[in-house]
Amino acid sequence: MKLAKEISDFLDEAGKVVSFTLRFLKEGFRPRYEWHEFLRQSYINGYKSLPLVGITAFIMGLVLTVQSRPTLAEFGATSWLPAMVAISIVREIGPVITALICAGKIGSSIGAELGSMRVTEQIDAMEVSGTNPFKYLVVTRVFSISLMLPILVLLADFIAIYACYIGVNIKDVVSWDLFFNKVFRSLRFSDFIPSIIKSVFFGFAIGIVGCYKGYNSQKGTEGVGHAANSAVVLSSLIVFVIDLIAVQITDMLGLNS
Repeated sequence: MKLAKEISDFLDEAGKVVSFTLRFLKEGFRPRYEWHEFLRQSYINGYKSLPLVGITAFIMGLVLTVQSRPTLAEFGATSWLPAMVAISIVREIGPVITALICAGKIGSSIGAELGSMRVTEQIDAMEVSGTNPFKYLVVTRVFSISLMLPILVLLADFIAIYACYIGVNIKDVVSWDLFFNKVFRSLRFSDFIPSIIKSVFFGFAIGIVGCYKGYNSQKGTEGVGHAANSAVVLSSLIVFVIDLIAVQITDMLGLNS
């Protein structure tokens, strides 16, 4: 009976998330557009997330380079280090790590913010006053994250690759021109396209889950905490699921070959 109830609750929650997503698709592309709030959210979700993303990307690129060098040195293949790290970062590590950082920072922030507004009845007051809170609060946040996350991923990729250049020069002496040629000779345009496309879906999932958890938060301060926590956990899980699906699709299309 307990298992049946858990399955029923899971399916009920999944149905509510799908309904919430369909409502977003219905209202998101219909005027009036809240451009001012969209730009404000883009600034918050993009620019203010850049320092954390940049520091993480730098450390990630440096650590990956330093840790990979001894293994490649055993086979006399240290010259392949820049290409290996660059491909790993661009195809997989950069988008996933950046999405997880944004799930933790932005997803929890949205869940807590909208949850607090629900608890203090600010959303109810907006509905009574004739304002569409869903379009103002949800649509702007989801669109802003969907736009900002691919940009953050590109910046994280280049920061991590620069950190790789520093990591390579810890043991060896490699000029920037030689390093640059090795990296971009191994990368192709088809490496960036799947990365950017799945980053858009990562951002969309983080925004939808964070807004859903906050918008439908239970009453009380406990509900706000639960909304923020569950937004991070669920959005992180969905990021991995989307990544798994994206890898299978790119493999079938032969983009990773």
